[in-house]
Amino acid sequence: MITATGVSWAYAGRRVVDRVDLLARPGRVLGLIGPNGSGKTTLLRLLHGALRSPTGQVEVDGDPAASLGPREAARRLAVVVQESGGETALTVAEMVLLGRGPHLSTFQRLGADDHALALDCLRRVGADHLGARAFAGLSGGERQRVLIARALAQQATHLLLDEPTNHLDVRYQHEVLGLVRGLVEGPDPTAVVVVLHDLNLAARYCDDLVLLGDGAVVAAGPAGTVLDPAVLEPVYGIGIRRVEVDGQVHLLFQPTHQGAPA
Repeated sequence: MITATGVSWAYAGRRVVDRVDLLARPGRVLGLIGPNGSGKTTLLRLLHGALRSPTGQVEVDGDPAASLGPREAARRLAVVVQESGGETALTVAEMVLLGRGPHLSTFQRLGADDHALALDCLRRVGADHLGARAFAGLSGGERQRVLIARALAQQATHLLLDEPTNHLDVRYQHEVLGLVRGLVEGPDPTAVVVVLHDLNLAARYCDDLVLLGDGAVVAAGPAGTVLDPAVLEPVYGIGIRRVEVDGQVHLLFQPTHQGAPA
């Protein structure tokens, strides 16, 4: 479980996260949504310790995150960010094996068990056939699968992802988020926090949502409650219609100002 209480951050004197409270529970996917510049990625960085809030605190399973050393933090928190490893010369297998680092002592070498676990993680994401390939030569969807496999190899109890569907086509968006969704439904449920721009993807794959606007929490709770046009329209500045098809929420968007005819 990740708990944030009153966390904040400012850039150049402008507060972009303003005393936010948040709870991410095991066995559930928590989505961070909001317009560009609303503080989603900054909040995620505060949760996994890339930034340290000057107010409040973040706790991981009841322990202050600031008290965790790098190795212990990596055993609890696995992070997948957009720009990770794009120009590396590593193979896919080597990239996934990096996830074993937190479980090795300073001079300990990777063993057969580590290699077997890495291969199993690649199988779980449907990428075991890519092991010998250069990571830099993969497609966007393949890279995301491999980065998630690396996170699985960490055997952390929490997974945090920053826009894992960015630059992916529709098929890969659903495949990647379906994979993430499966992690919280397995025998060892993970707590997942994911930054998403697409509200329909959030509706389909998230259990809970935190809606940010100008760095503050506008709404938080079950996805079906937060995805209310009356809540979303003032934040996004666009008309929204909510429909349900076969029990699944879908949002339709109508710009409030149409452009002039060409």
